[in-house]
Amino acid sequence: MIMEARHHWLVYPFFKWYAVWKVKRNFKPVSIVGNVADAGMPVLVISNHVSWWDGFWLQYLNQAIFHRRLHFMMLEEQLRKFWFFNLSGGYSVRKSSRSLIDSLDYTVKLLGNRQNLVFIFPQGEIVSMYKSHVDFEKGISYILKKLENSVQIIFVANLAEYFSNEVPSLNIYVEEVWFDQPDKLQIEVRYNKFYQECIEKQTQIKS
Repeated sequence: MIMEARHHWLVYPFFKWYAVWKVKRNFKPVSIVGNVADAGMPVLVISNHVSWWDGFWLQYLNQAIFHRRLHFMMLEEQLRKFWFFNLSGGYSVRKSSRSLIDSLDYTVKLLGNRQNLVFIFPQGEIVSMYKSHVDFEKGISYILKKLENSVQIIFVANLAEYFSNEVPSLNIYVEEVWFDQPDKLQIEVRYNKFYQECIEKQTQIKS
């Protein structure tokens, strides 16, 4: 049995405020790059996973554009250790057990509610920001094939730069995408094309 997400009346509002405050305090400027608007549907965010900051960055994006209840998968042992994440939208996954399917089915259930946003890291682990290719696991295609309703799918790439500054800048690149017949390869190819374009734009930035 998985640990389902909760949104505690006190903890979750504090987390929303704290995430935005912490991002603004530690990254200057913070820019959302791309034309994405709230379509009034459930939102699935597919993002690179490069640091401890990722969840804060995605909550910042959520607060800026979508204003949904945030949900995210965490390894069960980590969720039990950092219990406050369970009270802020985190739900559990055990990658090497049969309960993995339960976590994916729970994600499908969450995406049936237009008030929800779920973010997923397709590679399933933190990798270097400088890795040129994002490897996908099978979970996302399973989720998209099981969905019975429309969802707004957003690709995200978070890229930070220091240049000559003490505090780094942050660009949150976004793109809305659609899939007629989603499969792992198609999604992975589309995301990596987006990711390479983001890196190319990032390299054009002057200090």
